Amino acid sequence: MAKITYVEHNGTRHEVEVANGLTVMEGARDNNIPGIEADCGGACACSTCHVYVDAAWVDKLPEKDDMEEDMLDFAYEPDPERSRLTCQLKVSDALDGLVVQMPEKQI
Repeated sequence: MAKITYVEHNGTRHEVEVANGLTVMEGARDNNIPGIEADCGGACACSTCHVYVDAAWVDKLPEKDDMEEDMLDFAYEPDPERSRLTCQLKVSDALDGLVVQMPEKQI
């Protein structure tokens, strides 16, 4: 189980516990966190679960694969270093304390 903080674009913070094995996107969905739409349901076929990872976490996460890189091209104002798709981030104890911020909108 990991505590993950989801920060809405307006600054509203949601700290929730997410079970290991789920994705960060599923944690948002299961806890009704606004700002992560996840239109494709986690298939890495859209960019509507895009977030900006807190700078302290960028180097602690697994590398983006080619499919995630391609999908981030369709995200709203992607940041080359901090943007991630939450459907591609598998929750484990190593993610305890992760902070992600939602963009102004998802496209």
